[in-house]
Amino acid sequence: MSKFRTVLSACLIALFALVISGCHGSQNRNTFELPENFDTSRAYEITFWAKNDSNKTQTDIYRKAIADFETLYPNITVNLRLYTDYGKIYNDVITNLSTNTTPNICITYPDHIATYLTGTNTVVPLDSLFSDARYGLGGSEVKFSTPTRAEIVSRFLEECLFNGNYYAIPFMRSTEACYVNKTFVEALGYTLPDALTWDFVWEVSEAAMAKADDGTFLINGQNVMIPFIYKSTDNMLIQQIRQKGAGYSTNAGDIQLFNETTTELLYTIAEHAKSGAFSTFKISSYPANFLNAGQSIFAIDSTAGATWMGTDAPNSDISADKLVRFETAVMPIPQFDTANPQMLSQGPSVCIFNKEDPQEVLASWLFAQFLLTDDVQIAYAETEGYVPVTTKAQNADTYRDYLSRIGENNTAFYDIKIKASELLLDNINHTFVTPVFNGSISLRDASGQMIENVVKSVKRKEDVNAAYIDKLYRDVTSLYRLDQLDNQSGTHSAGGTDLGALPETARVLLTSLVVVWILIAVYALGAAVKRKITKKT
Repeated sequence: MSKFRTVLSACLIALFALVISGCHGSQNRNTFELPENFDTSRAYEITFWAKNDSNKTQTDIYRKAIADFETLYPNITVNLRLYTDYGKIYNDVITNLSTNTTPNICITYPDHIATYLTGTNTVVPLDSLFSDARYGLGGSEVKFSTPTRAEIVSRFLEECLFNGNYYAIPFMRSTEACYVNKTFVEALGYTLPDALTWDFVWEVSEAAMAKADDGTFLINGQNVMIPFIYKSTDNMLIQQIRQKGAGYSTNAGDIQLFNETTTELLYTIAEHAKSGAFSTFKISSYPANFLNAGQSIFAIDSTAGATWMGTDAPNSDISADKLVRFETAVMPIPQFDTANPQMLSQGPSVCIFNKEDPQEVLASWLFAQFLLTDDVQIAYAETEGYVPVTTKAQNADTYRDYLSRIGENNTAFYDIKIKASELLLDNINHTFVTPVFNGSISLRDASGQMIENVVKSVKRKEDVNAAYIDKLYRDVTSLYRLDQLDNQSGTHSAGGTDLGALPETARVLLTSLVVVWILIAVYALGAAVKRKITKKT
């Protein structure tokens, strides 16, 4: 018996040590040690996964950046893989995590990175790379003029900070804009205010629903009119909640979305969807198509989509015979309090994946920095309504000249595109981002899904009442597993926070610990029975 107990005790001690290491190790599993020097005698081949909008100009910018970088570093080969959707990049990264075949660098979003970080030593924390005097931002050994940390717009850089570390650098930034058919607004007897309010947009949208005796809409003489169309309904609800000062989630991942303010917002959306004054991209189609055909008045989309908006839009997707000429105003999204505007900052960032060879990681970091150089930043920003993420590029003569040539033509200097860029430049301090944690993507998707469901239900003649909202909250919680969100701070649910979840390794080890104790109990019980039988005999 004593020998068995000794073995069991040793097992328990070992298991306990593993459990402790499993628990605590999960908090610091992404590390990187910067080499003292970059070995230029070796050849490196790195992969770069990037996104464009099937835009050949953007592709050419990537390829030129790679060629220029490889001229400076002939021992580094950069292989470009292009995607047309950030979601596909995310899915491919997740698929490749388990086989350690992730790219070296990819364009992504912080919400995505939070999920990548659930793997072990997956994404490189960049803090030490930022500050390194030789190879960091503004480093002495970097072979090109890289911006210093102070020259990256602080608000954009802070978007890449979570879990106590910087895990990305911003690449481009945009926000949402409301593209307005000013001609129709005035034809309805209204004057555009300096700043849009939700009440104003709803009122004008309802006024535009008036019809003639033949059933056509008075404002455009057509059979189709959707006065207000929103591209990203997740952004719509998130921004409305923020403007109202209501809860969405905490930095720790506690879900606060399901509240009275959200309910009231959904009731309002249902009201205007019922009249036909409001719809969404997923239900109707691209806002730009309706706007350019004179079938919408307020079209909300990203500033990065500006080249699709307006009568003379270079990327308009509708035929010329469908176009309606009108004056387009580019305005910030509607607000509840115009004295305290709130709008999302959005746009891609760049992260670096950890590899066994730290020299390969350093080569990746050098290329990632190259994406922050003025030539790359300015060239890419000029393709859409993006803005450069560095003050260095924003203040460069080349970029200031670009902005000053607004309206010079309907391609490179398309006025709507430049106005969209200026909108963000003027409102950087009014932007915000949502908390990032493992599962924040699901929460964002759930936000948009609630609006989509409400609008669809109204179109099906369903009543959107208290019972409907309660069921909606339960359905999206289940659909997006919001009651199972697991991150480094614990498991979070729509109703609050529980005691927290351990890493998978720790859970397995704890299960083993329980099994060992059961074995002890069985052995002790067997020994006791044996002693009792012996006494009787």
